[in-house]
Amino acid sequence: MTTPPPAASPGQSPQVPPPETPFEDPGSSSKTGGFRFPSALTILAIVTVAVWILAFVIPSGAYDRNADGAPVEGTYHRVGNGQSFVDRLNDLFLSPVNGLYGIQDAKSGRVGPSMAGELYGSAGVFLFVLAIGAFITVVFATGALDRGIGLLAHRLRERGALLIAGVMTVFSVLGTVEGFAEETLGFYGLIVPLMLALGYDRLVATGTIIVGAGIGVLCSTVNPFATGVASSAAGISLGDGIVLRFVMWVVLTAVSILYVVRYGRRVQRDPSKSLTGFLPGDLEHREAEVRPADGPTGPTEESPRTGPPELTRTHKLVLTLLALVFAFMIFSVVPWSSALTGKADATPYGWELGWSFPQLAALFLVAAVLVGVAARLGEAELSATIIRGAADFISPALVIVLARGVTVIMNNSQITDTVLHSIEGVVKGAPSAVFAVLVFVVNLPLAFLIPSTSGHATLAMPILAPLADFAGVSRAVVVTAWQAASGWMNLWVPTTAVTIGGVSLAKVGYNKYLRFVTPLLAILFVLICAFVAVGAAFT
Repeated sequence: MTTPPPAASPGQSPQVPPPETPFEDPGSSSKTGGFRFPSALTILAIVTVAVWILAFVIPSGAYDRNADGAPVEGTYHRVGNGQSFVDRLNDLFLSPVNGLYGIQDAKSGRVGPSMAGELYGSAGVFLFVLAIGAFITVVFATGALDRGIGLLAHRLRERGALLIAGVMTVFSVLGTVEGFAEETLGFYGLIVPLMLALGYDRLVATGTIIVGAGIGVLCSTVNPFATGVASSAAGISLGDGIVLRFVMWVVLTAVSILYVVRYGRRVQRDPSKSLTGFLPGDLEHREAEVRPADGPTGPTEESPRTGPPELTRTHKLVLTLLALVFAFMIFSVVPWSSALTGKADATPYGWELGWSFPQLAALFLVAAVLVGVAARLGEAELSATIIRGAADFISPALVIVLARGVTVIMNNSQITDTVLHSIEGVVKGAPSAVFAVLVFVVNLPLAFLIPSTSGHATLAMPILAPLADFAGVSRAVVVTAWQAASGWMNLWVPTTAVTIGGVSLAKVGYNKYLRFVTPLLAILFVLICAFVAVGAAFT
């Protein structure tokens, strides 16, 4: 997810990167030249052309489908797709359009903008991403969220372990429910000097921020940009598998907090144990008092304490609305009858809402207006903020559209089932636990190539979800394994703005951060494999 840094509220200095450590996008080339890693949009454009070319080579085929539309194992057969070169060229040309609002013909199964049938494109998800972008941007414009985190940091400033645990927990909660990641870049100016004042080093601050939010995204429960998009592409509810993901989130968050706290205590006792060392002036922070609310202009600049940040009645109201909106979203998407009875085909309770992306998009648009009114932003400012928020989220929304366009090309050339058939032999007979672990491992290199979680999900799920049917595994477990792979990679790969931007703002060498986080990555790898294996075995 990509949003601008939190906006400053009245009386609060904006949390911006210090001028001496400007943030450089990992995809940008340096002044001396060098490799420039392409953006997710560029990668997906290349993938689109590559898949279109491969469709001339890969033979067309199809499975028989059951009443739910899932492929029936062992029924694959070759078919002729009857497409001319002009037809194929037209599919390539219209792939972004079909990815947004392509309609799948009920008889032929082909997708096109003028067909009659069900919506195949990702228009619902596209609008949902823009809606939640508008909502989050309005929340940040009120200054309530960054004030709240600043207040938490101030109250725990003399209890280091609690400060680490508190900040990591807040970031993890935000990560698991709404994909809070890039937004953390605005908090380095606050967290770094606080950690230095408590006797920690810059790696503790870096780990608190990157790992805290990253674990939440890795164990997303209802994160719309990971779980939501993947569930939609897999054809299941956003609430399917939420129990497994919640337990996984609790355990992995606790393990990560203990890891960072353990390292921090070692540095507190003996500064020579620091993996990154200290910059001039860092050790003096042990005796200095820093301003927790207003924030220094840079991670090493000291300023006198002016008291804790104050939460006004408006801020409290906004934070309450934020919590209620996400709580209601969780309530609205969870299949409560299945979750409480353990039966996938249980009859829904009368009070279940069973909402999906259209309703959720409307929810966040209404919530954005409510927050703006509650914060008294004014009609002009509220309208401009909503528009700006939607505009800021157009990039991940377009990534989803392009990725969906690739699946349209595969569908119309009828090679999707051929790809499934080529993997069916590997999956067939494999224990469900092994299959779930393989899904996690296979997605690791894909997550490196496509750091956009939404684009990765839209591209991979049409292949992975039917494989789960063959292996007798719940599609929700596949979604969990996929998002764990994406989240695990994004904790360390240099293609993500969160990681490379974070170490830059904290003035920590990327190699030092890798040395710090590698043992934790190994622990998380083992735990993830165990969770998805157990989840597959019990579903």
